[in-house]
Formats: sequence, structure tokens, C-alpha cells
Amino acid sequence: MNNLFTALITKRIVATVSALMVIAIGCGAGIWQLGRAETKIALAANLLARQQMPILNANAGPWTLEEATERRMTARGQYLPDAAIWLDNRPRPIPPAGSNTAQSGFYLMMPLKLEGRGEVLWVNRGWAPRNNENRETLPPVQTPTKVVSIEGIVFAHPGKVYELGSGKNSTQTGKPRIEQNFDLEAEGKQRDWEQLPFVLREVEAGAEDGLLREWAPLTSGVDRHYAYAFQWFALAFAGFIFWLLTGLRQYKRQGLAMGIEGIKGER
Repeated sequence: MNNLFTALITKRIVATVSALMVIAIGCGAGIWQLGRAETKIALAANLLARQQMPILNANAGPWTLEEATERRMTARGQYLPDAAIWLDNRPRPIPPAGSNTAQSGFYLMMPLKLEGRGEVLWVNRGWAPRNNENRETLPPVQTPTKVVSIEGIVFAHPGKVYELGSGKNSTQTGKPRIEQNFDLEAEGKQRDWEQLPFVLREVEAGAEDGLLREWAPLTSGVDRHYAYAFQWFALAFAGFIFWLLTGLRQYKRQGLAMGIEGIKGER
């Protein structure tokens, strides 16, 4: 058996190197996908543990990002709808039952002026579908005009998407602020107001304001990572099997040819 593998390797250097490259790439990518899945599971477990901690009160701050990140928080104040920002190209967090395609829409970012304080808290109020015929036709959303109490989870930012260009915030008056990404620090400098160093993703469900707040768990996509890992490992295994079978076929043909030549020599 050792002699066989030695022959398959030494007489097929190019094929062996190619197969090793395929195997290395497949195994490496598979291990990376497994690592991504484990990272998501660990992050979800950490988020769940932090949510079990006592609920923070934004009005009792100030709070730092390190203190509040991934914690549940309540806030009381009044929305400033004129400063709202619509984050574009955001898929619906949880697709409707029976749908395999992600519906595109907006996250509505709106500042909340905290009651009894001079600070502003940016709130991700939820998701709304986009008008596919006219991008600037915003979905109908109701905003309370009085002081409200909300609850959510603290994050450093509402998530980022790939953006072409400089990414500068639009300043066109008379038009809704539709952006690809949200820059918390830039918003504070532009408006020259004091704000908390994080955003609050609202979790209240059932409010009839035209927004969806069914947020996808952090473990979403773990099954996909496992599927990708299986495909990469399968590619590595297929590369090895292909190298082995073609080598054995060539080895047998060479052995058969040598046997025929030996018979001819004896004659």
C-alpha cells in the first residue's frame, strides 16, 4: 500500500500538487465557516446574558457605550421627526412565512429628546418596506407628538451596508434623509447637540405605527454557515477521491502495458 501511494505521488507531481491545493482550500474554508458559526453562537449567548442584567434607564445617565452595549434600556422623551434618517437597502429582519426572498426596505432612525435632560438618544424605531417604483416615496409611519416611553437594546450602530462613494450625509432641504449608513458621531457634530454614544433598537411589538420590530436573532445564518462548511469539506474530499481514482486508473494502465510488453519480450 505504501509503495502504491508513493508511486501515485512521485509519478504525478502536478496532479498531486493540484489536489493538495484543492484539499487545503476546501478544508481551510470549511474550518473558517465553522468558526463563523461558533462566533455567532457565542455572540448570541453573550447578548442573552447581558439582556438578563437589570434594565438601564437612559434618563438616569449618562451612560458610556461600554456600560450599556447589548443591555436592555428604557427611555422617556419626545421624538424629533424632522431629523429622521431612513436607512436604505435593509432587508426585512425576518421574512414572512413561506418566503425565501428578502424584501428590501428602510430602518427608521429618529432622535429622541430625553425628558429632563439636554441629551438626545438615537432610536432605531423599526423596519418599513420600500416603494420599488419610487425610492423617495416613503412608507406611511405614525410618530407620536407627545412624550413617550420606549424600551430597546443598546447597540453601537444600526448595522452597516456596502456603500459606493464618499458616504457623506445628504443635506438637501425639502427631501427626506435617505442614507445608506448611519454615522452617529457625524450627526452629533452636524447638529451640535449632546447625544448618547450609542443607538437604541426598539423592541416593542404590536404598536400600530407602520413599523415592524421583529428582529432576527444573532444566531440567524448559523445553519447556512454549517451548510457552506459541508460544501467546502465535500469539495476537499471530492478532490482527494478524484486524485486517487485517476491515479489508480493510470497505475493499472501502466501495469497492464508493462505486462503486455513483458509477454512480447518473452516471445
